Parts: sequence; structure tokens; C-alpha cells
Amino acid sequence: MKTEVNYLYTKTLLVFFLIYTPVAYAAKPSERYHTLKDNITQLFAPASNDDFKIANLQKLSNFEIDKSKIQELPIVGQPNPLPDSIQGHAYGKQMTIRQAVQIAIQRNPDISAAIASLASQNANIDVAKAGYYPQLSGGLTTGDLTKGERGRQLLSLNASQMLFDFGKVKSGVSIEQAKLQAEQANVLVSIEDISKDIAETIVNIQRYENLIRIAGQQVDGIQRIRGIADLRARAGISSQADPIQAQSYLQTAQAGLIAQQSLLRQYQQHLRTLLGFDVSPVEWAIPEDLVKLSDLYSEPEFTHVPRMIAAQANVEVAKAQKEQVRLSRYPTLSVRGSVSQAVNGRNPNNNEDDGLYSSIMLEASSQFYQGGSVSSQVRAASYAEEAAKAQVSSIYMNVLDQVRTTREQIENKQQQIQVLVDRQDTTVRTRELYQEQYKLGTRSLVDLLNAEQAIHSANSELEIARYDIYDSIVQYVAATGRSRLAYGLNNISIQGFEVQP
Repeated sequence: MKTEVNYLYTKTLLVFFLIYTPVAYAAKPSERYHTLKDNITQLFAPASNDDFKIANLQKLSNFEIDKSKIQELPIVGQPNPLPDSIQGHAYGKQMTIRQAVQIAIQRNPDISAAIASLASQNANIDVAKAGYYPQLSGGLTTGDLTKGERGRQLLSLNASQMLFDFGKVKSGVSIEQAKLQAEQANVLVSIEDISKDIAETIVNIQRYENLIRIAGQQVDGIQRIRGIADLRARAGISSQADPIQAQSYLQTAQAGLIAQQSLLRQYQQHLRTLLGFDVSPVEWAIPEDLVKLSDLYSEPEFTHVPRMIAAQANVEVAKAQKEQVRLSRYPTLSVRGSVSQAVNGRNPNNNEDDGLYSSIMLEASSQFYQGGSVSSQVRAASYAEEAAKAQVSSIYMNVLDQVRTTREQIENKQQQIQVLVDRQDTTVRTRELYQEQYKLGTRSLVDLLNAEQAIHSANSELEIARYDIYDSIVQYVAATGRSRLAYGLNNISIQGFEVQP
């Protein structure tokens, strides 16, 4: 009787609280009804929150950046010197692409993130394997709060050991192991991307260093012609417009030189970010065996391409997930034991005051029907497997297309170089003839300026074609997964990660 009175009293307080929720104004009957309805609803389901539609920048930016491992922005006018490890006997001020790549991969945060994800996934394998081992649980519960035993406490300890589950735990382990292979491939992808970025940047640095040299020669050549035009104009031999025309050509050449210098500095600053030191005094060298190591005209080993490895690992993940869903139909056989001790009351398991109860039993559990969810999950896993297989084919086509396109580009540039070499000789002979004819008055200054410009144009196009070939080789190396061989990255520790061929 006392228990029923307490229950009615509690219920009355709850209804009183819901009805008389404070409001800022006198509520109408309909509003009071909706308020009561909303309050009761919130007891069983959380209220929706639309705060996700508002981005509070002050909250989002409330964090600090760890700059301990990343070089800070340089102070203007104070370039960072080469680190001691670079100034030593190993490298000096002359470095190769291979050496730069090996420095960059040891400090790049993208590779660090990929390796951390790999370590996290390795821990997930241990989580999946835990299903093979005993599972222990325990706790403290009170008596039924609606009855007279609310003051009782029940201490309990439960243990279970899976005996046979038709391979459900094994399939879970297989899923995590396949994901581990995918994470390993992602580390390789990060290494490939950084290596490609470094190599392309150094190729472009050398490209613009040579283009700047050619542009400087063009400025010197036009300045020499302008000096000749000034002398002839003062002597009355040629028009007073000739020096002005020469000055216009000179300004154009100077503007081109400044543009080339700006592009060079941009690539140097990008490389500085990747390597962590000022690279402007470094003399870069492209390895002579880069073409040989690229193995340009051999059939690519597609199974060594990191993105292909990652895609195939995702196929294995989808297969394992499909098998896990299929096995979920079967029962799991376990042995279960429990011990419970009642305090200040009866033990509901044996109805004894402060009783101790223990039991050991075999348990077979299975989900017989879940509204067709297992069949739907099998279909979803099958489609996921087909999507993963299609992704492998897509990557294969992309690699094949890039290989064919790169080979075509290299062959085209080689043909261009042969023509450009002949053009160099032709423009030099043309300039010599125009200089003689200009002295005789049969050629204008514009013809002489155009001849000078044609020489440097041919020289620039030749250098561009030559470095386009290097750039294509770098892209081919990255596309075919040969970066580790080309840049000496096999069998070395890369932030604790090692690649064994």
C-alpha cells in the first residue's frame, strides 16, 4: 500500500511539473496543451537541434597549431641557411632529386598521417581478434524501485567464452586485415605523391634557371643592337626611330626575364616548404640513370602501382564484409558463467536473503529474422564488391592511358628537339647575314632585332622541350609505381615505415 502511495505521489509531481512549466505570459488552453505535449515528447526523444546550420568561427578556430616539426615562415631578407646535415660531406651545395626526395619524405606530415592511420588500423585487428577470448563483465544494480526492495544491491560478475560461431569472428578479423593492406597502400600513395612533387619541382627549377640564362642572353644581345642603333642614329646613317624600336624590344625582353625569375622563385619557395631549408644556393642535378630506372618502354607492373594495390585491398574488404553478413545468419555457441551476491536483500536468482548464486551454462544465440535486413545487407555488400572491382578497372585504365600518353609526349618532344637543333643553326646564320646586310643598309633594324629574338626563341623552345621530357619521365615513374626504385626508397626507414620490394 505504501509503495502504491509513493508511486501515485511521484506521478502527481511529474504531471504537475509538466503542466505548470513557467512561461513569460499567460498561456492559452491550446498553447498549454502543446507545451504539455512537447514536454512529454522530450521524455522519450531528444529535441532536434538546428545549430549545425551556423558556423561559429570563434569556436571552430579555438585550437593551436604545433609548429615544432614544421618550419615557420621565413623572415624577409633573412634566408634560412642549409641545415648541418645538408652542409656536411654527404651532400654539400649540390644535390640530386634522389637526395631531395629522401629528405622530404622523412618530414612530410601527409606521410606521418598515413602511417598513424596504418597504426590505428593495426590496432583494429586486435579489437577483432578479441572475439576469440573470454568476455568479462560486472556491475552493481539496485532492487526494483517500484517495490519494497529498492534498497537492495546486487553485485554480479559474468563471463562468456565463444566456442563456435561458424567463422563470424574470423571474418571480422579478415575485414580488418584487408583494411590494413589498404592503409599500407595509402602510405605508398603518399610516398609516391611527395616524390613526384619533389621531382617535378626540381625539374621546373632547372627549367627556369636555363630559361633565365637564355633570357639574360637575349637582353644582352638586344642591348648590343640598341648600342649600334644609337651610334648609327647619331651619325645620321639610320633613322632616329631605330633606337626607340630597339628600346621597345629591350623592354619586352626584360619583362620576360622578370617573369621567368618570378616563376623560378615560386618553385624554389615550394621546394623550400617541402625540404625545410632555403634551396636557392643549391645546385640541382637530375640523375643520369633516371631514364633507365623509369623503364620507359617495358610493360608496367600494374600490381606494383600503389593506387592499384589500394583498390584491390578495398575489393578484399568488400568480399570479407559480404562473407560476414552471410555468416550472421548462423548461431553462435558460447559457454556462459555468472556469479551474483545480494546485499541488503534477496537475490532474485535463488530468492535467498543476501544470497550468493552462481551458474554455468551453454548458450546458442541466433538472429532468426530481422525484417529482411540480412538479405538487404548481403545485396549491399555485393554491390560494394562490384563497385570496388570497377574501381580497380578504372585505375588500370587511368594508368594505361597515362603510360600511353606519356610515351607519346616523349616521342613528340624528341622529334621537336631534332627540328629545334636545326632551327638553332638556321637562326644563328640568319643573324650573321642580317648583321652584314644591316651594315650595308639593305636590312632594317627590325629585321636584325627579329633575328636576335628568333635565336633566343629557338634556344628557349629547345630547353622547354628537353625539360618537358624530364617532366614526362617523372610523371611516368609516378604512374607506374617506380618511384621507390628510381629514388632509392626501398629498404630504408621512412618515419618508421619500410618498403621491401
